[in-house]
Order: sequence, then structure tokens, then C-alpha cells
Amino acid sequence: MDIIEILKEDYQRFPANQTYSIYAEDVYFQDPLNKFNGVERYKKMIKFIQTWFINPQMDLHNIQLLGNTIKTEWTLSWNTPLPWKPRISIAGWSELGLNSDSLIVSHIDYWKCSRLDVLKQNIFPNYS
Repeated sequence: MDIIEILKEDYQRFPANQTYSIYAEDVYFQDPLNKFNGVERYKKMIKFIQTWFINPQMDLHNIQLLGNTIKTEWTLSWNTPLPWKPRISIAGWSELGLNSDSLIVSHIDYWKCSRLDVLKQNIFPNYS
């Protein structure tokens, strides 16, 4: 199975049972909230989402291989564990850099909204 098919399946079952073997041990990850190296730290971040977010869902809209970069477009949504359980939604894209062994060495997420917009979704449930 090629890496594109693996990623499609990972997105479908996110955050459960992710295929960490497609990542280099020292993978670099960055999003608007985090910046770190290492697949073990990446696993901890996914475990946090799985543990603390309610009904997390990752909808994959597009995926394409462009040379040694995979670009994905997605929407991540979940309910926050607040008493009113607001549904949060972040649209964005990822750029995944591949090394010569076809392992992901960098995973950079970009959001189509600000961190403040995400906070507002928690306070004002109809905000988008």
C-alpha cells in the first residue's frame, strides 16, 4: 500500500490507530499551537486529542503528491469537553515532506482561521 492510501485510511479513522511507521523518528511537526520534533511526541499529541476531545473527526477533502511533498486539505472538528460541549471546526491543509525512504520528515499544518477564531467557537457556539 502506498503512502497516499495509508494517509487516506488514517484520516478516515483519526485519531484512532494511526500509522506511525510512515513517519521518520525525528519528524518535525508544526501547527499554530505546537512545534516539536519526534514521532514519540507526535504520538502524544494524537493521544491527547483522542483522550480529551469528544467525537474528533478529520474530513479529508483533497490529497496530492507533488514531488517529495504531500499536500492534504481537511477539516478537523470535535466537541470541547465544556458543559455546553460546543462543536469546534478548523479547516486547513498540511504539507508533508518526504525523505528518500518515503518517510514523512516534516508535517506542517496551516489553519484557515486564527487561534482566536477557535477560542470564539468555544464561547459562541454559532461562531464560524
